[in-house]
Amino acid sequence: MSENGGISVFGLGYVGTITAASLAQKGWQVVGVDVNPAKVGAVSRGFSPVVEPGLSDLVHQMVRAGRLRATTDHREAVAVSNISLVCVGTPSAPDGGLDLTHVRQVIRQIGKALRSKGPGHVVVVRSTMLPGCAEAEVLPLLERESAMRAGADVGFCVNPEFLREGSSLRDFEDPPFTLIGELDARSGERVAALYGGLQAPVIRTDLRTAEMLKYASNAWHALKISFANEIGNFCQRLGVDSHRLMEIFCRDTKLNISSAYLRPGFAFGGSCLPKDLRALLHRAQSEHLELPVLEAIPRSNELQARLGIEMVLRSGKRRVGVLGFSFKEDTDDLRESPMVLVIETLIGKGYDVMVYDADVALGRVTGANKRYIEQAIPHIASIMYDDPAVILDRAEVVVIGKRCPKFRQMVSELNGRRVVVDLVRLFDKPPGEGIEYKGICW
Repeated sequence: MSENGGISVFGLGYVGTITAASLAQKGWQVVGVDVNPAKVGAVSRGFSPVVEPGLSDLVHQMVRAGRLRATTDHREAVAVSNISLVCVGTPSAPDGGLDLTHVRQVIRQIGKALRSKGPGHVVVVRSTMLPGCAEAEVLPLLERESAMRAGADVGFCVNPEFLREGSSLRDFEDPPFTLIGELDARSGERVAALYGGLQAPVIRTDLRTAEMLKYASNAWHALKISFANEIGNFCQRLGVDSHRLMEIFCRDTKLNISSAYLRPGFAFGGSCLPKDLRALLHRAQSEHLELPVLEAIPRSNELQARLGIEMVLRSGKRRVGVLGFSFKEDTDDLRESPMVLVIETLIGKGYDVMVYDADVALGRVTGANKRYIEQAIPHIASIMYDDPAVILDRAEVVVIGKRCPKFRQMVSELNGRRVVVDLVRLFDKPPGEGIEYKGICW
């Protein structure tokens, strides 16, 4: 395992020590670097400078085996390694922002050390950084200090860690995946080689996606904890066993614990989600129980719907064609469809709106859905068209409100300049020449 040379790990805190010891266990020659002599001394004597089950034993074994050592000399560490992992902290600034002081300090050290070394070194940031930090701050600093071109003379990757305190060694050996954001493919290949013995898939992507995934994951974990606590508080007030409830809840791996609904797009609607959420929040209010996370959902949903409207308004065009306006695919249900809000708002502002939905035929709509149309949007028949081609021929702005292969083909064949507002990600990129494409969350 020495084809890439040794590894230097900058920062002997929690992430750095676990990373250094675990890579040494996989057979790599690892040198840990830290400005704190006490941490360096601990590792040198075979002790972990941080408390974590099993870590001190592993550090001791790797030091005795001669595969792990530590130093305060960053130049020597860079000289004996071909890959440097940056594992220093990125704490909160006083205003809540991200403090990259330690990352900048280490990048300066590595860059200066590289001036006396030939090309081929790879710098890898495992520290948590917001999207764009690598491109805007880290790479320019690395190039300036090293006098080398990133991606050519010196490689660069972002390699976030997903280690949980208390189970970090298991998490390192058995992760859900290994994520590598690469500036250049050669660097990505060399970093992937560090994790060659793991069973988990290696996902190689761009720098910003890799940076953002750590934040998305942690925000999701925080949201799950807060959701479970608020549901628990509601259950406690109404005499329901919250732990039994969530045990059953988690058995649903098709919707509840799954990738379902985790697709950025437009607002939700329909006959169930808005109604049931309102009922739950109304009962909580009557119990004088605050549920801030759940209470924020209707407002968030409304803002997403308003965002779609603003995208149309900003186009500066007046003739708008809407393709699909029931609340989801393969249904004619218009009750609380966010697309109805879009249509109503645009009509109210004097826009010429035309709508088409193959699933909605006024002649066969019955029951609650018919009553909703008659009460909420009684004029719907006057703006509905049976042929979407007529709409596409007249519209200056095309709003895609439903995923439909027919819409994909027809919009792709448009001639002339159009604005396409895609609320469902029917397209990943502009569908045709002369089309101004706008995706709501992408």
